Amino acid sequence: MSTRVIANFFRVVSLLLLLVAVALMAAIVTMHFAIHGAEVQVPALKGMTVADALSETAGLGLNLDVDNRYYSGSVAAGHIVSQSPPAGTVVRRQWRVRVAESLGPQKVDVPETVGQDERVASLELRRAGLGVGEIARLPYSGAVEGKVLAQDPPAHAQGIEQPSVSLLVAAPDDETPDGYVMPDFTGWLFSSARTTLAKAGIRTGSPKLIDVPIEPMGSGIAPLRPVAKPGAVLTQSPQAGSRIDQSTIVRFAVVR
Repeated sequence: MSTRVIANFFRVVSLLLLLVAVALMAAIVTMHFAIHGAEVQVPALKGMTVADALSETAGLGLNLDVDNRYYSGSVAAGHIVSQSPPAGTVVRRQWRVRVAESLGPQKVDVPETVGQDERVASLELRRAGLGVGEIARLPYSGAVEGKVLAQDPPAHAQGIEQPSVSLLVAAPDDETPDGYVMPDFTGWLFSSARTTLAKAGIRTGSPKLIDVPIEPMGSGIAPLRPVAKPGAVLTQSPQAGSRIDQSTIVRFAVVR
């Protein structure tokens, strides 16, 4: 084989290799733009109105969901309080961005529902502009089935976050409790409080015994306070209205 033929052969092979390399590079670049061209950064939405946030996300090919509403003293009503994922996160187009909308400062007064029938309590909450949150049921001797035993947040509470109230409702004695909202046991005998909690499968810790001094009689002008009975509950943890379950250990401070 002549030198010229060999040289031509290698020239053709080199050209073919160059074309293959160019084709591979073009494929890599195309894949890069195909992948990263479908990705966008999540914009900062906090403080925007919901309408502006919808426009902003739609322009980037993202979907916006308002999945929570909270009272806020610092963010005006109709504006965004928080978002997920946070601003700057790189996501694919059509990603769902979830936000919470501000209801502005709390203006509604939380009504008292304890002692009411569950249906009446639900209607009263909605009439006040509040939603019904979780409803837990507890067998409770001496209480009429369907009566509200406790609520969270309590009546007339200020500084609440969500516009909803959770209820603890009396259930038949043979029903298995599906949750528990802590009642106010202040003034109860510790033994009675412990028995009530035990019926729901809630454990209590050893009581913290507190010496309560008897106040001097004074001049007799001030009204006399009733003397706290030994064994009476002074304080409790968790507080009344807190939601608890069978993993919670309730602790009491009790008069020695």
